[in-house]
Amino acid sequence: MPATPDMTDPARPAQAGTALPAPFQHLAGANLAAQSAEQISLAAVPMVAVLALQAGPGQIGLLHMVQSLPFLLLAIPLGLLADRQSRRRLMVAAEALRALSLAGLLLGTASGQLSLLLLGALGFIGAAGTVGFSVAAPALVPALVPRDQLGAANSRLELARSIAYAGGPALAGALVGWAGGGLAFALATALSLAAVGLLARLPEPPRSPAPARHPWLDLREGAALVWQHRLLRPVLLTAVAWNLAWFVLQAAYVPYAMHSLGLDAQAVGFTLAAYGAGMVLGALAAPRILGALPFGTVVVLGPLCSVLAMATMAASLLWPTGLLAGLAFFLFGAGPILWTISSTTLRQTVTPQALLGRVSAIFLTVNMGARPVGAALGAAVGAQWGAIACLLLALAGFVVQAAVIWASPVRALAQLPQHAV
Repeated sequence: MPATPDMTDPARPAQAGTALPAPFQHLAGANLAAQSAEQISLAAVPMVAVLALQAGPGQIGLLHMVQSLPFLLLAIPLGLLADRQSRRRLMVAAEALRALSLAGLLLGTASGQLSLLLLGALGFIGAAGTVGFSVAAPALVPALVPRDQLGAANSRLELARSIAYAGGPALAGALVGWAGGGLAFALATALSLAAVGLLARLPEPPRSPAPARHPWLDLREGAALVWQHRLLRPVLLTAVAWNLAWFVLQAAYVPYAMHSLGLDAQAVGFTLAAYGAGMVLGALAAPRILGALPFGTVVVLGPLCSVLAMATMAASLLWPTGLLAGLAFFLFGAGPILWTISSTTLRQTVTPQALLGRVSAIFLTVNMGARPVGAALGAAVGAQWGAIACLLLALAGFVVQAAVIWASPVRALAQLPQHAV
């Protein structure tokens, strides 16, 4: 078991309630606005495509694919840029790009000129902005808050994401149902512009200029650090296994819930909403949990909770009820959010400041790359052996990700390791 932590150690995460620095508050506000804009638009686009353009499942699938491509194509280049240029300026430019795409959706809706091609092109542009924001934000946080407040800062950012994830789709649905897509896109545009304004006011501490050399050398340096580091490698492998298992589950859940559990569309939506509720609760509790438990214990809680969640879902094979499915999604929200917060804090601590952008980009690219693989695997297994086989495969995947992190040195961490420079 991990050693009992020294509660007076400066490496210990700050207790809940500790005030975060004023510069970080600008980032936190911008993050909330940007995450809300993203979730509203992501939910509104397929609704508008179906209602206004009579899009079918195949066309909606293509829209989702186009919106995910920037994560695979641009995360590494933008991560390299984040380590060479101002991270604040990169975030301002990225969010301005997203605001521009949202304004295009608004204008297309108002003028009646929307098409699936336009939705796809603007979705790709908006997602490119999301990628820039996503690689720069975690790289900037350690420059804005003291080391002992990294956990609290990451909890604040993840709470905003959880709130946006839980409330954005519901708000988008209400707005689209009431007044069409225009109002939803107008609100998303306003939120994105508000994020740009907050980011523009964000002070960024100066950094030493990076040496001029070929980008391939920068990428190789970041990849070598991730793969050779005794703490980062198991975190990466755990995240890959989790994403594979999660998207195997996603491929099978809705057909399973409707055909085997007998849930209607409203009940399925309720079980999925439990995921967002769990995320919010987990993010709210994270600062206190980080302050009360050894750091390595907090890191492994998410993977272990994922096994419990999937076992709960698998129990519905014996006791077919939507209550078990809803409880499973709640656990999937509450536990893995602790993983996201603690593993991000660990990554920010052990990664040198000069490599934070590219390391964040490597994690983002690998995780996003695992998602379509998991979805394809789930589709293949489901087509051949049915949804029940997918559930069992997902359970095996979640057991693997928990075993990887449990067997690693991360579990033994009583507190955050020394900060890399």
